Amino acid sequence: MTVAAFVFYVFAVTVLLGGLMTVVSRNPVHSVLWLILTFIASAGLFVLLGAEFVAMLLMIVYVGAVAVLFLFVVMMLDIDFAQLRAEMSKYLPLALLIGVIILMELAMAFGVWDFSDGFATRIAAPTGEAQNTAALGLLIYDQYIMLFQLAGLILLVAMIGAIVLTLRHRKDVKRQNPVAQMHRDPAKAMELKDVKPGQGL
Repeated sequence: MTVAAFVFYVFAVTVLLGGLMTVVSRNPVHSVLWLILTFIASAGLFVLLGAEFVAMLLMIVYVGAVAVLFLFVVMMLDIDFAQLRAEMSKYLPLALLIGVIILMELAMAFGVWDFSDGFATRIAAPTGEAQNTAALGLLIYDQYIMLFQLAGLILLVAMIGAIVLTLRHRKDVKRQNPVAQMHRDPAKAMELKDVKPGQGL
């Protein structure tokens, strides 16, 4: 067995074990930590495939942002997980049925899986001599630059829309007015009081 094959089996077993423990762990914090381990092992598998750009994206986006956000939410919110688990047990038969259907679909897809002609050449060099990250950059910023920019614009509009929809001005909350602060008269901004001893304000 080569070193690459041994490392692959280590990462593959880690992904399966981490995914299983993410689902079956009773403590939500432990579930998130197992999920982070699964993401790290998946990034290792992508590195073995030569997709280092996807591996770094997985580490930065999912481990560095999403999983840490999950961890903060789970640790900071006071959620009654016992009651939540009791309500989820009602839907266990439906969940098992959906799981069996998904496993059957995966088995059917795996049975007819096959590689197309010339896949080894495309994996080795997707666009000529350029490798992975450089090839991906050439594709995104050359052939698909308009689609890439439009996708970013759609995400920007969605973010602004979410902010606008959730922004509510309440009258009982004191807010700063920067324009009024900049245009205030320094002479009127402060008032001196001559307080006599023993006399309060």
